[in-house]
Amino acid sequence: MALPVTQGKPIELSDAWDYKGRRAVASSTGGWISAAMILGVEANERLTTLGIAVNLVTYLTGIMHLGAAASANTVTNFMGTSFMLCLLGGFVADTFIGRYLTVAIFTGIQALGVTILTISTAIPSLRPPSCTVDSSTCIQATSTQLGVLYLALYLTALGTGGLKSSVSGFGSDQFDDSNKEERTQMAKFFSWFFFFISIGSLLAVTILVYVQDNVGRPWGYGICGCAIVTGLFVFLAGTRMYRFKKLAGSPLTQIAAVFVASWRKRGMELPSDASELYNVEDVALGSKVHKKQKLPRSKGFRFLDKAAIKDPDTIKTNKWVLSTLTDVEEVKLVLRMLPIWATTIIFWTVYAQMTTFSVSQATTMDRHIGKSFEIPPASLSVFFVGSILLTVPVYDRIIVPVAGKLLHNPQGLTPLQRIGVGLVLSMFAMVAAALTEIKRLDVARAHHLVDDPNAQLPLTVFWLIPQFFFVGAGEAFTYIGQLDFFLRECPKGMKTMSTGLFLSTLSLGFFVSSILVTIVHMVTIKRPWLADNLNQGRLYNFYWLLVILSALNFMVYLVFARGYAYKAKRLAEEGYELEEDEGPTCH
Repeated sequence: MALPVTQGKPIELSDAWDYKGRRAVASSTGGWISAAMILGVEANERLTTLGIAVNLVTYLTGIMHLGAAASANTVTNFMGTSFMLCLLGGFVADTFIGRYLTVAIFTGIQALGVTILTISTAIPSLRPPSCTVDSSTCIQATSTQLGVLYLALYLTALGTGGLKSSVSGFGSDQFDDSNKEERTQMAKFFSWFFFFISIGSLLAVTILVYVQDNVGRPWGYGICGCAIVTGLFVFLAGTRMYRFKKLAGSPLTQIAAVFVASWRKRGMELPSDASELYNVEDVALGSKVHKKQKLPRSKGFRFLDKAAIKDPDTIKTNKWVLSTLTDVEEVKLVLRMLPIWATTIIFWTVYAQMTTFSVSQATTMDRHIGKSFEIPPASLSVFFVGSILLTVPVYDRIIVPVAGKLLHNPQGLTPLQRIGVGLVLSMFAMVAAALTEIKRLDVARAHHLVDDPNAQLPLTVFWLIPQFFFVGAGEAFTYIGQLDFFLRECPKGMKTMSTGLFLSTLSLGFFVSSILVTIVHMVTIKRPWLADNLNQGRLYNFYWLLVILSALNFMVYLVFARGYAYKAKRLAEEGYELEEDEGPTCH
């Protein structure tokens, strides 16, 4: 969409540049065409990452002949690493090379990883021989074969992390937040961003999984590789039309600087009068720090206030020696969110089971629709995605009006209340999963199929729908609640931190799952809960363990949530009014 011009001269943006480093012209850069090219990359990334992860456990157990616990840990470690590397990608983008180059370079890395994965599934020498009918044991993959597989997976994870860290941020850069019309378009961009993620997810758990199981893994992963390469070419084709922003610096640097400066002055006496501390009004006019909104001194974490002490003996000052009181207060805002951050990790541990043991359960059950069509085990995730898409409009159309009247909140539920609902739903999911597993084992015993790991039980796979539904609905509450909470509570100058906090809960949730599986497998080795033959295991006990851990976590969460004071309310009590944010900044 072309913007109006003034006296025949095109409007130049004050905070954006074109690919040659000149001031970006509003009418010829940015807008929906640029954003659409960026959205295509994200759709292909989601298709690729989920297309690999959701069906990876069946490849590891069925083709590479790994045990159930080892396969589950490989999947959760892959996903956890992908999300954790988002922090690295965000740091690289904010500090060194910018979002455009970060997206381009890491998309290329992801394409390389998927290409190696495709090759490893196509060449017979890179996987173990198939099991024979009369053999009691199967030959596991060699260290070389696993080495090639892990190289492919973690290159893909590295590419995913770097790409995901910057793609939505670069998309939002294509809209001028100082222009009312473009700010509205930016809000629509994030709606379309979520839509494209959902489309990529649906294609991954339906068409792509079907191709992998019925046509061949090389074809399925080859499609992923072609999709991500196509997305990269489309992204690069839009270079001349993009708007670029200057490097903003990483909020991690600010946090580290405040801690370093306070530690250096740990022996100095802290003045009681806040006006004696270094603050934004003491900074030179025109600097980025001077433009920050001044924040009042708070009572908590007073040891950090020493970072703002003016030391007359210090000749050279920089952020590692002297921080403004506002910088210190921004770090405190982040620290106050950490208890909420920590108590949301367990949700993503429950979520991880949908791509591991729930898929393993599905492989043993009757997946037929009619006489001829058989649902791929990993395609059960379609009910998970469907419950997300169903929960969002139900919340907006039904829950918000009802909760708004009962709680006197026009937004319905607060972010912390939404997270709490998601945590409760995750407990329901694990209860449903445990009960379904007990039912599945009863059927296996009744038909004398306990000792046959490859037998298909006469029990419909649709018994698994409740656990997928509850986790999907829980994600709709928790995902949006977390994003809203972190975006709302993070300091205005540290908005990229909101994405880092959110993505790190996902990452740690997957890693906690890996740790739990490892511990449980070691402790129950004589009477295994997580047996390679699920019919001989006690998977339901693992699900009950997650129910107990989730319940304990929820009680801790309630304590911290009830004691948390929202930033706007806390500052209003101090007589400060928050400046209007520049719009959402989620990666």
